[in-house]
Amino acid sequence: MPERQSSRKDAIRNREAVLTAADALFTRRESPEDVTMADVAAAAGVGKGTLFRAFGDRAGLLRALYEARLEPIRQAVETGPPPLGPAAPPHDRVPALLDAVLCFKLDNRRLALALEEGGSSSPYRAEHYERWHSLLRAVLEQIPGLTDSDFTAHALLAATRADLVEYLTGEERIPRERMRAQLADFVTRVLASGPLRGSTTEE
Repeated sequence: MPERQSSRKDAIRNREAVLTAADALFTRRESPEDVTMADVAAAAGVGKGTLFRAFGDRAGLLRALYEARLEPIRQAVETGPPPLGPAAPPHDRVPALLDAVLCFKLDNRRLALALEEGGSSSPYRAEHYERWHSLLRAVLEQIPGLTDSDFTAHALLAATRADLVEYLTGEERIPRERMRAQLADFVTRVLASGPLRGSTTEE
């Protein structure tokens, strides 16, 4: 029993060391592709075998690091006060949720870009995307007169994709606060538009 507890503590300590090392490397390097599993293992002081056993592959490591950075926002969304928390009115919560996603992407541009571009399957199948989409769709369904919440949630989240954020901040050089204001204005207009043209509603 003591050996098992010690082994578990070692695994937790190694995982934290790997995430800390990966976090630092992705922050410093210009391109996410410059960071290899060997780099992370060396920086964390663990063997590559330990790294692969803990995270599976590079995509698994990226997901774990992404989730670790996202944890404060997740807590605010699930149990925090308005406007992010569940008690907020939907017209206030939708813009707040999208602003939180945008700010997270701005603060974690390289990691978010690596995660969205590096997966072997569609980014829309990723757990973190499905979680945001499900939450946003559920809140949108609370807004009277707004139809097709599923598509609307996809369309709104598209405005926060990491590749778009990277382009707007890099090529277009749009300042952070201007981008946030533009997104807020876009979301407000979508929510105020009512039913989509050509859509039907039940009487």
